[in-house]
Amino acid sequence: MVRVTAVSNPRLALAFVDYMATQGITLTLRNSSNAAEIWLTDANHLEHVQHELQQFLVDPLSRRYQAVSWQTGHTDAGLHYQGYSYLQALCSKAGPLTLSVMGLCIAVYILMQLLGDSTLMYWLSWPQDRSQYLQLWRGFSHAFLHFFLLHITFNLLWWWYLGGPVEKCLGTGKLLVLTVVSAFFSGWVQSLFSGALFGGLSGVVYALIGYVWLSGERAPACGLMLPRGLMVFSVLWLVVGYFDILGMSIANAAHVAGLMIGLLMAFWDTHQRTRLEQ
Repeated sequence: MVRVTAVSNPRLALAFVDYMATQGITLTLRNSSNAAEIWLTDANHLEHVQHELQQFLVDPLSRRYQAVSWQTGHTDAGLHYQGYSYLQALCSKAGPLTLSVMGLCIAVYILMQLLGDSTLMYWLSWPQDRSQYLQLWRGFSHAFLHFFLLHITFNLLWWWYLGGPVEKCLGTGKLLVLTVVSAFFSGWVQSLFSGALFGGLSGVVYALIGYVWLSGERAPACGLMLPRGLMVFSVLWLVVGYFDILGMSIANAAHVAGLMIGLLMAFWDTHQRTRLEQ
């Protein structure tokens, strides 16, 4: 067999193979790392195949080639496409802490639907009185509470989009510290305005927004980056929350506090990194 050429688009390669089949010439396709290779069974037809290939490459979308593919094409073309797994794509861009927090939030949300909001808030909310001050988990467990589907969906998408890169680039320890610190301070500030009955990961999400954006601006080599357009959108969304346009209760104080914490931590980390590099 003779290798004729390699085509980056497997569909176009298959169209040419089908076209040549109508002229009694058998070609086969093989997968390579990044292209579909076309092989000729009978080397005596090589000159004719190369001539036809030159014409094909001039206008591969010509109707005559497409018509032939519809008439003579077959499903077993020798090309095998790797199946796409959304779960694999999700896990490939997130570390164990990112995925664990997502799993915990989903589990708590399901339990809230089954047992009621008040039951889970009794155990996980910010301390409601002095008797709960020593229950240290309440300093961050309120972040796992979500009250409706849009709430948890919005927060987890942002958490995965931002937390995954932080964990991949800077490690699980850095994401853990950022999460616990921002959850505690955003929760504390929110409690000063609304009391203990609140919840959600949005305070941590805003901390990640501030941290990733400023880290990318001050130290691009760290591998983190948030487009400025998304940063502007996030700030505008924060401002919109104060005008009650959406008709829902929004933890505005937690958002502002989380954003400030993320910016401060990013400034400190990038400043320390710059000093070490000097």
